[in-house]
Amino acid sequence: TPRAGTCYQQVKQVLHAAVPDRLQGRERETGILRQFLREHVLGRRPGSLYVSGAPGTGKTACLSRVLLDCKDELARSRTVVLNCMALGSPHSVFPALAQHLGLPVATGRERIWSLEKYLTAHGPMVLLVLDELDQLESKGQDVLYTLFEWPQLPSSRLVLVGLANALDLTDRSLARLGAQPAGRPQLLHFPPYTKEQLTHILQERLGQVAGDPVLDSAALQFCARKVSAVSGDARKALDVCRRAVEMVELEVRGQTLLKPLPGGES
Repeated sequence: TPRAGTCYQQVKQVLHAAVPDRLQGRERETGILRQFLREHVLGRRPGSLYVSGAPGTGKTACLSRVLLDCKDELARSRTVVLNCMALGSPHSVFPALAQHLGLPVATGRERIWSLEKYLTAHGPMVLLVLDELDQLESKGQDVLYTLFEWPQLPSSRLVLVGLANALDLTDRSLARLGAQPAGRPQLLHFPPYTKEQLTHILQERLGQVAGDPVLDSAALQFCARKVSAVSGDARKALDVCRRAVEMVELEVRGQTLLKPLPGGES
């Protein structure tokens, strides 16, 4: 029936890894992110936050949600979001940032100097979000050091938020920053999702589709148990369910194509 066809489409749509209105099981982390932005960007206190967690634990989704929710509050400051995976090399972060801030393109040491001059001049707070921060690891870690030292500069107006998979990137790569307690970024870790949290996430997504559930509760719990045992990756759980729905859909389509022959011959 056409109804069944659209029903599968709807189910597959809600199982996509989009940013939901409310992130299940991430209330604590959302609160910390919101508090950090209010304290530093709105409070005009330069600083840095290092967010760690395995893929699919909700780091980017949570921050995107908070940035959307606080859009009006942050309107008076400049927000730059860069995905470091899209940069050619660790040093490419500097021209990319200069471009976003509308600064003339400079090269070498001049480039970093013009950015530092801009970030310590009078003006609105600058919120710099670097996703996939692990990509900026370089020989001698000069790129990461430069970025994390910027909020410490006298009269800096930079608030830096870095998101990475590695839990120990700051210990490993930024040991020198730890020398002054003020220089240390605040840390926020996203643990893997538990079986219960993954079940809730799947139930909430599927609850958005009217009618009888396409996937029964036992199947969802089985999926959540398997994924939480391996990785606790919510994207993986959504993926598995979406593939299951596609298989059911193909099966149903096959049955409707094989109509019984007239005269009762099958």
